[in-house]
Amino acid sequence: MEQVLLDHGSGGKLARELIESLFLSAFGEEALQLERDAALLPALNGRPVFTTDSHVVKPLFFAGGDIGTLAVSGTVNDLVVGGARALYLSAGFVIEEGFPIAELQTIAESMARAAREAGVRIVCGDTKVVARGECDGVFITTAGLGELPDEFQDLGDGAAPAPGDRLIVSGHIADHGVAILAARNGLETDPPIASDCAPLGGLVEAMRAAGQVRFMRDPTRGGVATVLCELSELAGARLRVHEEALPLRDTVRGLCEMFGFDPLYLANEGKLVAAVAPQDTEAVLAAMRRHELGRDAAVIGEVEEAGRAQVVLETAVGGRRVLQMHTGAQLPRIC
Repeated sequence: MEQVLLDHGSGGKLARELIESLFLSAFGEEALQLERDAALLPALNGRPVFTTDSHVVKPLFFAGGDIGTLAVSGTVNDLVVGGARALYLSAGFVIEEGFPIAELQTIAESMARAAREAGVRIVCGDTKVVARGECDGVFITTAGLGELPDEFQDLGDGAAPAPGDRLIVSGHIADHGVAILAARNGLETDPPIASDCAPLGGLVEAMRAAGQVRFMRDPTRGGVATVLCELSELAGARLRVHEEALPLRDTVRGLCEMFGFDPLYLANEGKLVAAVAPQDTEAVLAAMRRHELGRDAAVIGEVEEAGRAQVVLETAVGGRRVLQMHTGAQLPRIC
């Protein structure tokens, strides 16, 4: 059988065959093999941290990943940037009738590979099949469970960003958004643009071991600018960002100029923005650059005086621009 049928969602023989031959085979998880309606997990060592996310992207497959890689990485990153250790995932699939089973297999294998890389286990899931035209191929909802170490009183280090803190981004920005743009429009670049989709747990651990990280967030929808605006409001302070310091690939810059997009507002799926205590900046930056996912990390600005929440971009030509929270939709269906 080459395509998903409505009967695959009936809960009967075909549904069981799909689950056993595809999902159980790909994920290889003991808790899944028991085929219960819920997973029984061991007690956590720290406070439980829970998140959920739904993933829709068009096209489903793109340079650097696919919707499966995206689903695992996105949920894991929501946990780890808050200081939690990601442990378990659930995965729910809404699949359109007629979707190629070979492509579904590829997506499941991508999820399994990303889960192994992140050190998490996919322990429960669900599948639903809808009629043709009621779903754009496949939608995936993942929920993630992690634990917060005892040394953290709350998500993050418990210290609010303060004047003097340095702003760091872990690498080239806007790769994911532009990779989706290129794939959707059949564009080829030299060198090719690939999504940065990746789980960030290892990078976060290296950063926290190196120094005090007061704030950390993954700049997905809304991009780096939106995260900076959120940080400014949290700190109650002005942030100053230097455009020339932003790590941005020439090919990404070129396509943004061609289509009229601002890379500061495009999605990233394997990057983070952090505020780091000034005395620890060099140590944290060095630790990031030793990690594969932080080789191109850069200091892009600083937290200035308290009292007014504002993000000011010092432009490459010597001007200033106030960055606002993202509004509207630039690239729909990117994550």
